[in-house]
Amino acid sequence: MSLTVLVDYDSGNLHSAEKAFQRMASETGAGSVIVSSRPEDVARADRIVLPGDGAFPACREALSRFTGLFEAIDEAVTRKARPFMGICIGMQMLATRGLEYRPTEGFGWIGGEVVRIAPADRTLKVPHMGWNDLVIDHPHPCLEGVETGNHAYFVHSYHFRVTDAAHRLAHCDYAGDITAIVGRDTIFGTQFHPEKSQATGLRIIANFLRWAP
Repeated sequence: MSLTVLVDYDSGNLHSAEKAFQRMASETGAGSVIVSSRPEDVARADRIVLPGDGAFPACREALSRFTGLFEAIDEAVTRKARPFMGICIGMQMLATRGLEYRPTEGFGWIGGEVVRIAPADRTLKVPHMGWNDLVIDHPHPCLEGVETGNHAYFVHSYHFRVTDAAHRLAHCDYAGDITAIVGRDTIFGTQFHPEKSQATGLRIIANFLRWAP
C-alpha cells in the first residue's frame, strides 16, 4: 500500500494538513497518510510532504535538529526520485537561499532566492494574507483541473524568485508577480496552503497523491 509521510519537525500545526491529505487519500484510494519525524518513515515513504510555518531560518534550523531527517528526505527525493511537495516555508526551502532576517542556505533543489515581498503599490500590506487568484504559467500533473482564476489562500511576507522561469508553475498578482507554485522533476511546491484553499487546494492534494512521475 502506498504511503505518504507529512514531515513533522516542530515547525507548524499539521492538524489541518493531515486531515486534508488523509481525506483525499481516502477519496482517491491513495493509501495511507502519516505524520512523522522519523527518518526511517521518510525512507520508506512513496511520497513526502514538507509543510512549514514561520520564518525561513527558523524552519531550516528546526529541520536540522532532527538527526538524519533532512538526509532521509534528500536521499528519497534527489536520488530515489520520490514525489515531494513543499508547502509554504517547506516550498521556500527548496531555493538556493533565503534572505529573511539573514542569508540562510536552502536545499538548492530549485535555483533562486526567497526575498521580501515589495508591492509596487505601497498601500498594499505585507504580509500578503488572504485569498488570491492563481495564474497558471506551465502545465503540471499536480495542476490537472486547476485553472487561472482559481483561488488559493496565502499567508507570507517573503516569496520565491526563481532563477529559471520554467520552474515557476504559477503566480499571483500582488501589485507585482508573486510566485505561487514551483516545480521540477519530482519536486513540487506551493507558497499557499492547499489544505486551507478549499476546492482548489483539495484538487491539488488529490493530484499529488495520484502523481506517478
